[in-house]
Amino acid sequence: MGSTWLLWAALAALVPIQHALSQTPLWKPEKNVEIIAGVSPGGAQDRTARVIYKVIQDRRLVGSTCSVINKPGGGGTISLAYLNQHTGDAHYLLISSVPILVNHIIGRSPLTFTDFTPIAQLFNEYVAFAVRIDSPLKSGKDLVDQMKQNAVSLSIAVGTTLGNTNHIAVAKVAKTAGVDIRRLKAVVFNSTGDAVTALMGGHVQVVSAPPSNIASQVEAGKLRVIAIAAPSRLPGALSNVPTWKEQGLNVIVASDRGVIGPKGIRRAQITYWENILREVTETEEWKKDLETNFWVANYLRSDDASVYLKALYADLRNSLIELGLAK
Repeated sequence: MGSTWLLWAALAALVPIQHALSQTPLWKPEKNVEIIAGVSPGGAQDRTARVIYKVIQDRRLVGSTCSVINKPGGGGTISLAYLNQHTGDAHYLLISSVPILVNHIIGRSPLTFTDFTPIAQLFNEYVAFAVRIDSPLKSGKDLVDQMKQNAVSLSIAVGTTLGNTNHIAVAKVAKTAGVDIRRLKAVVFNSTGDAVTALMGGHVQVVSAPPSNIASQVEAGKLRVIAIAAPSRLPGALSNVPTWKEQGLNVIVASDRGVIGPKGIRRAQITYWENILREVTETEEWKKDLETNFWVANYLRSDDASVYLKALYADLRNSLIELGLAK
């Protein structure tokens, strides 16, 4: 009887210890965390990195220090090479976007999403088509009609390279409308800002670009958005702009933003960052930033993000093959 009681007493004493251990994270950062952006300060990936950083710092979500590190160049290849140097180290996170897929497909980089660890997908940034306010093109239908009549008569500005999301959006519109996409006259600029400036100056007739790069000029009455490659209308200043689907073409194209880590990090580390990023996306600061930039929330955890990126890679590859850009 005495020995049995002692055994139960010992087991009972273990319960609070086991409970405490179950509440203790299996991993947490032990040194400075680098949030890497593959662009210069001010670029879209940089803005995303700095919002994540600010929310983490302001709300003290991570016990260690954090910093935003810019690694611009090579269309994102330099930042990938940098992340690849830190295999197995979950203190390095990179803001990912479509170039990580495109660069591999066109042969610019040997690295793609399968060489890293997808942590989460965060949001979609759908492509807008804009013209000058005095343009004879009043709608997406007008644009398609001119494409059909004479595709090379239209100069369409894109930033920052052929084969990126802006270019693919133009190609998908043309293909869906039955236009030979290789006859399109795409004019490439060093940045989307330069492309928009060229449109305002009358040097090109159309720009394909993220809505955040166009909205201020729309509000100023200088540009008109004639179509959005989104599944539904966007809010705010662009709420009156019809989607391509509303205008008869089922075209949806987005520049996706997510977070990836190095290859070889552990499940506990992935789970830690999944939870942190989920918490970030639920804050008012984050939601306000999405609204300001016309970004549409699309949070996916690691496993779902991997499936999503695999499907997106296949879709982009098909488009780039048709454009003659895939290797």
